[in-house]
Amino acid sequence: MSGGPAPGLAARVRRAARARPALGPRAGAFAPHGLALVAGALLACAFAPQGWWPLGLLCPAVLIGLWERAEARRAAWLGFWFGFGLFGVGTYWLYHAIHLDAPVWLALLATLGLMGLMAGYHALTGYVVVRVFPAGPVRWLLGAPGVWLIVEWLRGWLLSGFPWLTLGYTQTDTALANLAPLAGVYGISLALLTGAGALVALLRGSPRVRIIAAAVLVAPWLAAAGLGTIAWTHPSGRPVSVAIVQANIPQQEKWQDAHAERILERYQRMTESAFGTRLIVWPESALPDLVNNLFPYVAHLDRAARAHGSALVLGVLRESSSGDYYNSILALGAQASWYDKSHLVPLVETIPLPSFVLQWLARMNLPSSSFTAGGTHQQPLPVAGLELGPTVCYEVAYGGYMLHMLPRANALVNVTDDAWFDDSSELNQQFQMARMRSQEEGRYMIVATDDGISGVIGPRGQVIARAPVMRPYVLRSAVTAMTGMTPFARVGNGLAVLLASAALAAALALRQLRRRRTMSAP
Repeated sequence: MSGGPAPGLAARVRRAARARPALGPRAGAFAPHGLALVAGALLACAFAPQGWWPLGLLCPAVLIGLWERAEARRAAWLGFWFGFGLFGVGTYWLYHAIHLDAPVWLALLATLGLMGLMAGYHALTGYVVVRVFPAGPVRWLLGAPGVWLIVEWLRGWLLSGFPWLTLGYTQTDTALANLAPLAGVYGISLALLTGAGALVALLRGSPRVRIIAAAVLVAPWLAAAGLGTIAWTHPSGRPVSVAIVQANIPQQEKWQDAHAERILERYQRMTESAFGTRLIVWPESALPDLVNNLFPYVAHLDRAARAHGSALVLGVLRESSSGDYYNSILALGAQASWYDKSHLVPLVETIPLPSFVLQWLARMNLPSSSFTAGGTHQQPLPVAGLELGPTVCYEVAYGGYMLHMLPRANALVNVTDDAWFDDSSELNQQFQMARMRSQEEGRYMIVATDDGISGVIGPRGQVIARAPVMRPYVLRSAVTAMTGMTPFARVGNGLAVLLASAALAAALALRQLRRRRTMSAP
């Protein structure tokens, strides 16, 4: 009679076997977590200036594949390290901007804190995907893309939003960019995420699943190629000559009284060199003081410009009659018109604290003042025969933000002060987002920055003219008024969010159907 382990011993062996996997992932967690970190860091290289666009498809596929054998909590950590790598490499320039006004330790702490906060969105994505959807084609092709897109969209507006490094921007120079006039940057993100899930399905799925995955992978590219033949908007009128004044004033000098006269002289000299150009544009907060204190200077330039057939569009800071401060654009032509920045940067342009706290900060000689946000339904700026749809600085990062100005706005203008970020990837990333806005809305865009990248962008996102960075330069080009409305201009981000929601609904329905079949099986 053959012997065997006693019942008590057998039970202990089974318990030890069940406990062993719990120790395994912790002991060997570095490899998948490290791979997630590297994949996220590489994804940052898919954005400008590197523009290695295939990584926009491959890196999300790596993370979806890593989630395959993970439980929900571990999937959250994998997502966190992926997001930390992405924002660590993609937004390192935040440290430079913060360090201009803060000690090293505070700048480092604030930068790491924001990176961690952004990585939390990817952690949430991983947790929900693995917690809700079982491993398999439903997760790969529907669940993961749908959850990821919804969370990415939430990141763009929740708590004021930080839509930087939205996945769809990686395809600005590929055929997928033709999806922008239809579904915007989030529509491109969804196409990439579905393709990433399809790559996982091609590696791990059954023959039937692989056929479906191949079709899912190819379909968006074929659709984008067809959409590229459609002209959603059309030129109206003759081209308008444009000059962009890029003065290249270092941020450390801009608000120092000792440099004010030199700055004003540089802007005047560079502007006078562009007289005769129909439209001359300055960057954000170009003047080294409130425009209220420099009205004689501005009035003199305006008179001289109009005498040469030119009109001015100036980025300025101003104080209203009620004592409120605004970050504004002033258009001077037949009449003066204003645009006041509406989407302010938290903790930079606005301090969201109670009034008694702000009063205490003022008594302690700490930053306590805020700009006032402009209205949400301001009108385009009529100047030089154009109706300009304006944005100030990082407002250009918000797709759909200015759609209420269409179709009246027949061209776009963005004024920016990027001197905070030196010659970093931030300049290229923001210019890339401006290109996406032109693609979405089918309009020319004038981008005027202090030190780069200034340029003129065509209605398909093509770069028509671009100034060299980090040097004073007057860039001359032309824009044409455009008429018509893209589908995106009518519905904004709604279509992309609707498609992602439909994917989630289908995934949940298929999960429920699978459960019923399992329960009814003999």
